[in-house]
Amino acid sequence: MLALVGLPGSGKSTVGRQLARRLQLNFIDSDQAIEERLGCSIREFFEVEGEERFRDIETQVIHKLLNDHYGVISTGGGSVLREMNRQELRSKAKVFYLRATPEEVFRRLKHDKNRPLLQVGDPLTRLRDIYRIRDPLYYETAHHVVETGRPKIGNMVNNIIAQLERDQYADPYPLKKSLP
Repeated sequence: MLALVGLPGSGKSTVGRQLARRLQLNFIDSDQAIEERLGCSIREFFEVEGEERFRDIETQVIHKLLNDHYGVISTGGGSVLREMNRQELRSKAKVFYLRATPEEVFRRLKHDKNRPLLQVGDPLTRLRDIYRIRDPLYYETAHHVVETGRPKIGNMVNNIIAQLERDQYADPYPLKKSLP
């Protein structure tokens, strides 16, 4: 099992899809799985039920995916806010933190109206605040960090695969525990 964590807009879904394709594994985006369960968008749910209730459902979905799914999971940007999620991700998956600066994410998301936490007057300041809180949690959760910067998606996928191969040489069994 492989999992990607990082800020909203760091490329988790895009990288995850290509990584899964290259490794011939299934791919699941936890936010998409949550929306399927809710029957509405995360933004709509946030507006009605609030963030705390959303995080409850996110924890349930991540637990289910880690136990029932096999392949690559792209997690929501805030999935690491709960210690239970961090511990379960780290123990049941090989976790990669796609690290992007708030400025990079802002450049990518400045016109995206579907990110509930960024629907504020100053989204860049909000991203900086989110980053300040979550960056240490992403590090705590991840086995490896991939700097996103401006490399092509294929290069990031190649970096992750190379790291998986290096891990295999260091411990010949880690992928057998999590991959076919």
